[in-house]
Amino acid sequence: MSRTALITGAGRRFGYELAHALLDEGYTVYAHYNTSKGGVEELEKRGAIPIQADFSNNAEIAAMVKQLQQSIESLDILVNNASCFFNNDTIDDDDDKLDAVYQVHAIAPYRLITGLQLALAAAEDGLVINITDIYVERPSVDYIAYCSAKAALANMTLSFAKVLAPEIRVNAIQPGPILFLPEHQDEYRRSVLSETPLTVEGGLEPMIETVKFFRDNRFLTGESIKVDGGRALKI
Repeated sequence: MSRTALITGAGRRFGYELAHALLDEGYTVYAHYNTSKGGVEELEKRGAIPIQADFSNNAEIAAMVKQLQQSIESLDILVNNASCFFNNDTIDDDDDKLDAVYQVHAIAPYRLITGLQLALAAAEDGLVINITDIYVERPSVDYIAYCSAKAALANMTLSFAKVLAPEIRVNAIQPGPILFLPEHQDEYRRSVLSETPLTVEGGLEPMIETVKFFRDNRFLTGESIKVDGGRALKI
């Protein structure tokens, strides 16, 4: 029987590449997106099943959960990867963005884990992987809401690991300088890498390898792995 995965934020960057990697292994992939449909269209050509929801909207989260409950008998992997990233000034000027930060990083993962618990438990080894951040332990003062929302997801990882064992394992990945954005200037890139002991941009493959590590090591739950080239040592 084909294994099944749900990846949120699958339209770009890590979510997109992870979806390709799991499709390569024969998974049935449900590829969630909000507005980044371009990448999901490419995944759909390979057989991925697109599913749209705006995680800032509770009704859309509920509708997505209901749709998945009706479509999936068992779910092998749930990757809570969807993200939004706003600094303090943006948050302070826009209440909707403040709400979105907590909705996307905390409320939606909570609803997905609880709503899909039966499907995860029905899998041979149901696994949840939450994508948190190296800043959950040493937060950036410029991104207070973002860091605290990711910290909520990190704590949620521990709580669900306790509650859902032994049927479901719950772990987290804390990424660091994996892949710079196009708008990042050279000076910013050099500054970040100078604070990273391994002094390189990690790329997405180490993240994908860590997902597979969590999947293949069935004695891990409640664990969080930093994939950051050592940057957390210096922030």
